[in-house]
Amino acid sequence: MTDVSVLFVCTGNICRSPTAEGVLRHKLEQQGLGERVGVDSAGLGDWHVGDAPDPRAIARANLRGYDLSPLRARQFMIRDYHDFDLILAMDRGHMAAMERNRPAVADARLHLFLDFAPETILSREVPDPYYGGLADYDHALDLIEPGVDGLIAALKRTYL
Repeated sequence: MTDVSVLFVCTGNICRSPTAEGVLRHKLEQQGLGERVGVDSAGLGDWHVGDAPDPRAIARANLRGYDLSPLRARQFMIRDYHDFDLILAMDRGHMAAMERNRPAVADARLHLFLDFAPETILSREVPDPYYGGLADYDHALDLIEPGVDGLIAALKRTYL
């Protein structure tokens, strides 16, 4: 049983959200908090269900010490509003879609992920690197890492 559960959501669950999941898992383990926080990721669409993260996401994360290879894509489900404490959207489009489909009674709190990283003031969203190059995956990681650090600090203040 965990103290808190976190779900990252992006479009297809092969780039941004699994990267955030992998970074959070890694940093929680480093701090001895891995057993206290449940972490998952999902995509709004079903195009990649069962697929590993994009090979570019795996490669760029690996260079920074994060292993995304065991992760597999899944689709965001209505039950996620009840199964998770925090659902974090990678961009405003994801946030709007989740707010639109949110059941009248739901347990989860929805947030834009980068709300936890005030130092990324120029970007409130993690841009989708899928149609870009390796630099776009590095940029996503450059935003995800401080977002995860801010999230962990918030989790410690509120739940841990």
